[in-house]
Amino acid sequence: MSFHDLEIPETVLDIARKLESAGFEAWCVGGNLRDALLKHPHSDYDIATSAKPEQVQKLFARTVGVGIKYGTVGVLDRSRVLHEVTTFRQDVATDGRHAVVAYGASLEEDLARRDFTINAMAYHPLRREWRDPFDGAADLDARMVRAVGNPAQRFREDYLRILRAIRFAARFDFTIDPATWEAARAASPGLRQLSAERVRDEWFKSLRTARSITQLVMLWVHVGAAGIWIPELEGVEGFDNALPDPSPAARDPVLLTALLCRAPVAVLRRLKASNAEIGRAAALVKGPEEPSSLDQQSVRRWLAEVDAAADDLIALWSLRHGGEPPWTVAVTEIRRRGDPLTRSDLAITGSDLKALGTSGPRIGETLAALLDRVLDDPALNKRDTLVALARSML
Repeated sequence: MSFHDLEIPETVLDIARKLESAGFEAWCVGGNLRDALLKHPHSDYDIATSAKPEQVQKLFARTVGVGIKYGTVGVLDRSRVLHEVTTFRQDVATDGRHAVVAYGASLEEDLARRDFTINAMAYHPLRREWRDPFDGAADLDARMVRAVGNPAQRFREDYLRILRAIRFAARFDFTIDPATWEAARAASPGLRQLSAERVRDEWFKSLRTARSITQLVMLWVHVGAAGIWIPELEGVEGFDNALPDPSPAARDPVLLTALLCRAPVAVLRRLKASNAEIGRAAALVKGPEEPSSLDQQSVRRWLAEVDAAADDLIALWSLRHGGEPPWTVAVTEIRRRGDPLTRSDLAITGSDLKALGTSGPRIGETLAALLDRVLDDPALNKRDTLVALARSML
């Protein structure tokens, strides 16, 4: 991988100039450099500096303490866009989940504490100078994920790095350096120490970015992560064959968890997903997966039964079968016409039924019966017609 000059946004250059003018070092670091060299889309560049957090805060008029205890200050530019500026750090102590860091480190010491060589490069935006002490560019050329320094030590410092190695390998279709892989497998029992939230975030990121879902699942299983956190992945039928690799637009982690796991609700609860995400998975499991037949009456009844889960069920069916389900034409037409599908869509209300002398549970029962008729024939959804039908039910 040959180094080349990068097009650094003027707002980032302004921050670097101000830091350097005050006597501090300022380097662009992190995954955005890796992505720039790979010519992948990437967001703004992060800055590492010799200035301590309090010095950064004094130097810039508008800052946000986005990660102040880890040495990161958010600097707001004129457009109020936030840029992360982090002090050079080195680890003093780690417990596999969190690190105690000290400032006053050099750039080289800061790069040495990073996880993988492809993430441990630096670029000086003003001098257009590269620093690559661990040959990250060579590993990009070799399409390799390799730990910085001693891989066993890197994983002991933070066991989440095992899952990050898998994410990068699956995202870029890279191999994992053999020594790094063996160290990851040996360290995998330490994954139990991680919080569910951190594991969930890494699982979701991996599902969104993996070039190959098959590779991602195989790596999770073979490193031992699935057995600890998502045993429902193990033994998935055909897992060692090609699983569908959805388009970026279909990279919904809830849908993909439902596709890959035998019990997606249990998985998402274990990973402390949101109530909304767990609810979506529960609705997918409940189904039914598809209408009883392709006629519009059956499709209307299916839409009424699955309610808000309809689009998720359609998307899941598409992932499983590699194409749109045959009833989507009917769904589109039903929605275009605005056919009534719920009690709130009826042209009659509970107040109307009360006026007819209905009360108590009978109101709900009558509305359910009227909806049942309207699902068969949407043309019945007129107030006078429904009032007449309701009277006949009294």
